[in-house]
Amino acid sequence: MIEVIKSVDDLARQKWDVLVPTMGALHIGHKTLIELAKKEGERVIVSIFVNPLQFENKEDLINYPKSLDSDINLAEAAGASALFIPSEDVIYPGDIEKIPAGVFGDIYEGSSRTEHFSGVLTVVKRLFDLVKPKVAVFGEKDFQQLFLIKQMVTQLKIPVQIISAPTIRDNAGLAVSSRNIKLGSDGEKKAQVIHRALTKQTFEQMQKEISSEPGFKLDYLEVIDENSFEKAKTDTQNKRVIIAGWVNQIRLIDNMPMGNK
Repeated sequence: MIEVIKSVDDLARQKWDVLVPTMGALHIGHKTLIELAKKEGERVIVSIFVNPLQFENKEDLINYPKSLDSDINLAEAAGASALFIPSEDVIYPGDIEKIPAGVFGDIYEGSSRTEHFSGVLTVVKRLFDLVKPKVAVFGEKDFQQLFLIKQMVTQLKIPVQIISAPTIRDNAGLAVSSRNIKLGSDGEKKAQVIHRALTKQTFEQMQKEISSEPGFKLDYLEVIDENSFEKAKTDTQNKRVIIAGWVNQIRLIDNMPMGNK
């Protein structure tokens, strides 16, 4: 039976090999993260905390999906040893100094979500301090977030190894997300343009594919150097396409490696 931990004292009584930080509403993508974590260490703990610091809209925070019973079942089936479900007072017991996300936290996702990445880094650092894992696992779907967490770990010399897991997709190529349920069948069909665009051979073909779907409102489409997060150049070795936009007022993000063209 999986253990459910809520207090810092109970958390500190055990040592944890791998942490999988989440905000709950677990799905097959999270299951993959936990299964990968299990390969990295025997004692895997999954945290569930809906972090208020990364929400600009209080209504979005209040309405964030919660499914604790199914979360427990999924985490246990995937091999987790425990769930850490702290209250806000446990994570933020007093004045917490927010961690700045820097210049790469202000572009792309950061340009439309002020202070979002600072909130993410602050809670991740807090979870690292409490859990003290050897390894932490994150998905590649939130690639900018992944980059910034790796950067924070390096800059602050946090003794944790960051492992990333490839994006899980449905049969039509749409990246699995807890938001997808809000799209409806019509919205999902429109959102499939994202994967079609990402798999094109050139940036111009990607732009053309996106413009072919009037139901998708593009925010940004860019090819970056995945090691530096700067715009890719002709000779960049590790290119990655990043994209974000809206379908039926639901914001979707995605990314995919791109070979040198």
